[in-house]
Amino acid sequence: MKKILSILFLIGYIFSAQVCFAAESSDISTLKQEILVLYNTNRIKEAYQMISNIPENQRDSEIWLLAANITEDYSRDLDATSLLEKAISVDPTNYKAYYNLGNLQLKGNKYYSAITSYNKCLKIKKDFSYAWYNLGNAYLGLDDYSKAKSAFMRAISFETVNPDFYYNLAYTYKKMGKTKQAEKMLNIYNTLMEEK
Repeated sequence: MKKILSILFLIGYIFSAQVCFAAESSDISTLKQEILVLYNTNRIKEAYQMISNIPENQRDSEIWLLAANITEDYSRDLDATSLLEKAISVDPTNYKAYYNLGNLQLKGNKYYSAITSYNKCLKIKKDFSYAWYNLGNAYLGLDDYSKAKSAFMRAISFETVNPDFYYNLAYTYKKMGKTKQAEKMLNIYNTLMEEK
């Protein structure tokens, strides 16, 4: 009799767990919001655990992106790269996934790959100043100062108050031998830093 009760209890437990998960998975957007709250409040481990409870075939591009961000927070860049590629495969218009992929590639000195990723990002979101800025940094890594200058200028055209943009543009002008332009950008940088 105890064996039958144990089996019935186990069946009931499994069934209730499946019903509970089915209810949860029916509202992925609510789960996503909960994951975002956990992530944004630096409860990274809990956020990742919630993501791991969502079946892979039910994860949208944003959930893959969040998983990649968390994985990168744990310094697992190769895994983060794989997760970003999944985010892109689910939604090829997720510009943030291309941007983050470019950042990982830039961090690993894979400048050509980073340039490709940033360009894909910018095809989707042309006014993304940080993608222009990091594109400029990738060109700096290749010593292509002309393209770096163009990218930094585009970054500044979309965000005029970021001192880092001017600093890197000043550095680029200096490398190009254009000292007057370098000094002008450095002055703007110093002014912006004083205003902070």
